[in-house]
Parts: sequence; C-alpha cells; structure tokens
Amino acid sequence: MAIRASTVTLAALGGTAIGMLVGWQMSGSSLATAPAIETAEAATESHAPPILKLGERLRGEITSTSELNGKDGSRFERFTLPLEGETLVEIELAGPLQGVLSLYDPEEQILVASDGPNVYDTSAAVALRRRIDESGDYLLVISGLDLHSYGPFSLTTREMELTSSDTLAMPSRADGWLQGDGDTYTLTIEESGLYQIEMRSSDVDAYLVLEGPNDYHREDDDSAGNLDARIADFLEPGEYRLTARTAFGQGSGLYTLELGPHELASGETLRNSGELTAGEPLFGWFTGNGLEYRLTLAAPALVTLDMLSDDFDAYLELHGEGVATSDDDGGEGLNARLVRPLEAGQYVVTARSHGGHGSGLFELRTSAIELEDMPSEGQLEIGGALQAWLEPGARDYYEVSVEEPGRFRLDLLSDDFDAFLELEGNGLFLSDDDGGEGLNSRIDTHLDAGTYRVTARSFGNSESGRYTLQLTRD
Repeated sequence: MAIRASTVTLAALGGTAIGMLVGWQMSGSSLATAPAIETAEAATESHAPPILKLGERLRGEITSTSELNGKDGSRFERFTLPLEGETLVEIELAGPLQGVLSLYDPEEQILVASDGPNVYDTSAAVALRRRIDESGDYLLVISGLDLHSYGPFSLTTREMELTSSDTLAMPSRADGWLQGDGDTYTLTIEESGLYQIEMRSSDVDAYLVLEGPNDYHREDDDSAGNLDARIADFLEPGEYRLTARTAFGQGSGLYTLELGPHELASGETLRNSGELTAGEPLFGWFTGNGLEYRLTLAAPALVTLDMLSDDFDAYLELHGEGVATSDDDGGEGLNARLVRPLEAGQYVVTARSHGGHGSGLFELRTSAIELEDMPSEGQLEIGGALQAWLEPGARDYYEVSVEEPGRFRLDLLSDDFDAFLELEGNGLFLSDDDGGEGLNSRIDTHLDAGTYRVTARSFGNSESGRYTLQLTRD
C-alpha cells in the first residue's frame, strides 16, 4: 500500500527559508530508508527539482549543502523524472556515495525504495526497478545512507524492454514484470514431444502453472533450483495456457521465461513400461502417474535398483513374491535406491516422484548378483574377502582355520548398517563395534593354531544390507 509522505516544515533562519525534511516515516525494510518529501506547494516555494529525462546519465554529488533529513542528519538530492505509463524503468546509483534511491508518484506517494549498498561489495551499483502505471512527473530522491555519507555519484536511468505479446512460441524467450496478479500467456504446441519451460527471477519466488488439452494441468515452484520454477513434460499438440506468478502472490520484480525442447540424456529412447534387465539402464518420462516395469528373476539374487533424475524427487516401489518395499532418497541427493535380496519370481517396480509432484526425465538402473555367490555362512579364507547380504535381525556365521599362529586383522565393512563383529574359539572371545573407519568393525589380535567362529551382525540386531568380510595376516 502506498504511504503518504509527510510535509516539510519551513523555518526562517537569518532571513533565509530552509526546507528541512522531517521523519523517515515509511514502514518496511526498504521503504524505511525513503525520506519524506515536500508537497508541491512547498517545493515551489523553495526550489523545483531539476528535470531528469529517462535514458539520461547524470553525475552529481551529495555535500553538506544538499538538502537535510532532519531526523538522522543525512543529505539528499531530488530530481523530477517524467515517465510514461505502461513502461518498466530501471534506475542505478553508482559511485563512491553510499546511498539509496526512492521513487515517488505524482501524488507524492512512495512507490518503491532500493535496498542499501551491498555490504560485501560496496562498489556494486544500487538498483531500483518499477513498472509505471500512469504517465506523469515522478520524484526521484538520492539519499546518503546515513549522516556520514557524502560523495559523488552517477545516476543511470533506462526503459527496460519487456515482451509485449501474450502469445508464446516453442522455442522462445520472454521477459516480464510481476506486479500484482500473474501474467498469462497462450502457448501453441505444433508437434508432440518433450518440452521444458523455466521461469527464473532474482526478485521473486517464481511459480509456473500450465493448463492444456484433455484437462492437462501442471504446477511447479522450485524445480529449477533456488526459487526458480521448471515444468518439464511430454506435451501433445494443442493450445496451452501458461501462467507466470509468484509462489504466494506477493512481491514484484523482473522474470525471464525460457521455452524449448527438453534435451534427453545421451539421446536414449524413452521406455515408460516393459521389462527390466540387469546391466541395461533405461530412460523414462514421468508425468504425474507412476510407471510400472516388470522384473523377472530366474534364481535368488541380491537386486539393486537405482532411479536418478535432475527434474524431480525420485521414488521407487517394489512388489511381488511377498515383498513390498519402497525408497525415497536412498541414492545420492534426491535419487532413490533399493537394495534387496529377492527370491526367484516376478516383481513389479514402480517409478514415480515423492508426493506425486513434478515431472521430467529419469534413468532406471538394475543390477543383480545371484545369492549363491553371496554366502551367509561357510568358510572364511585367510587373505580373502567375501561379500554377503545381512537379513534384518540375522547373524551370519563363518569358520576360520588357522594353521600357523600369528597376528591377524578381521574387518566387517558396510555402507548399509552399523557393523558388529564377534570372534571366538580356543578359549578366546572378542567383539567390536566401531573399531574400523566410521561404523565399520575391526578385531586385531593374535591367534593360535586352531578353528575359530566369526559372527557378522548389525549393532542392535535390527539393520540389514550388504557387507564385506575379510581376514588378513599382519
């Protein structure tokens, strides 16, 4: 809401009328730095601000003779800036002066004030942007940041070019300004295919809405990173309605729309259903509904499923042969990973997003190691290492035969659970939790000739996952 500026009190000192600004009465973080201004009548009695034309570059200086803000002692200069309606103006303040900019409308109401100088880069220009609704003479105020702020400055004004059409083509780029309600565009898709629409802004939290044929509807807030929005989807031919707005209907600022075909990873062909084959990754396209794939195992195996996407938060589900499990972020970042020993049989793998939000490209990878190659019991050879899978609550037992006494190191390594080791035999019983790196276990001890039993389990006996067990002689 615009705030009416307070008027100036004139005092006759030594026969000279001096206009002194009273009060910094604007609320809000940016408007709080905007000085009050004179009424048109008072300004006429003192002096009319010089006229600054849009597109001009002006040099000036804040000195001790500049007009005074009576509340904090800072100094300021004023300029009349004639502006046409329906234009977007950008004003930049640069130079040694540490200052702020404020823009008032012809009715002396504050429209917008810039932030103060960048505390990390004091040489960076201070900028102010505003879309002008009505033509008239506006007032621009350049003020020192505080009572110690003096020095020369340069002022640059320009009209920013915005996209005037509300019709967009594919591909295309459009620059717009959000101020109040969102902007709506008509987008025509000529050929079916994969497309991507991005909305980026350093001023507002971007939000996109896309509506089209056959009740098509997609929304997105932050899929492009930070506070930028992205809709990536397979679009059928037809006319679409694209709305660019802020996430919560608040704020104003500049934004850019970029529309174009989606660049597929490695040019792979998309598969949104069918058979999964170990060692053969596939690419699919998620549009809001889960995609089902078949996994057939001829023999028991340790199966690893990875779902990777840069477009949305991946989520995996696995069902079949009495198994029902899922994963959200088991992989790196927002990627999903399932690692599970499975019996021979038929399984259904469902690929979707977490919460059903977002859309876009994903990659699905499958690997399988037959469980007969991953024992849960048997002989552990000295100098050897074996890989196995620990079931929840299980304890895996191995036998070690030592023919010649010596010093040995036993390691249990796992990225899936908190490892715990036990070693017993010949009157010896040792155990370890975190003697290795991280949550891995290690027993380093002297062993006499004889037979020993090694127990591999998780701390707490509840976790499960893949592990490596190895025995070495020092």
